[in-house]
Amino acid sequence: MHRELSPAGLAPPAANYAHAILSTDVSRMVHTSGVVPTRSDGTVPDSIGEQAVVVWQTISALLESAEMTPANIVSVTTYVVVDHMHELGKVMAARDAALGDHKAASTLVTVPALAQEAWKMEIAVVATA
Repeated sequence: MHRELSPAGLAPPAANYAHAILSTDVSRMVHTSGVVPTRSDGTVPDSIGEQAVVVWQTISALLESAEMTPANIVSVTTYVVVDHMHELGKVMAARDAALGDHKAASTLVTVPALAQEAWKMEIAVVATA
C-alpha cells in the first residue's frame, strides 16, 4: 500500500509529483537502472519527447514483467542533459501520461552528458507491491 505524505506547512510540489510516499506491507520491490531511450531495435529517437515515450514504454514493460504497473512506482529520478532543459515540458508530459493520476516521489537531475551522445534523458524508478 502506498500513501502520499503531505504534512501541513510544506510548500506544494513544483510539478505533478508527491514530496514523499509511504509504502507499507511491501512484499516485492523493483529498482531499475537508468532506463535509456534505446528502442529494442537499437535505434534512439532524435527528439527528447520521443525519447521520454520510449523510456516510459520500457519502464512499463519492466514493471509488467514483475506483475506491476506504473501505479506501483514510488520514486522517479529523471536525468536530463542540461542543453535540453528548454524541452523539459516534453519529458514531464510523457511522465504524466505514463503515471496518469498516480503520484510518486520525483527528483530531476540535470547532467552535462549521458553515457551515449544520442541520449538526452534517462529515468530510474523504484516500484513496490
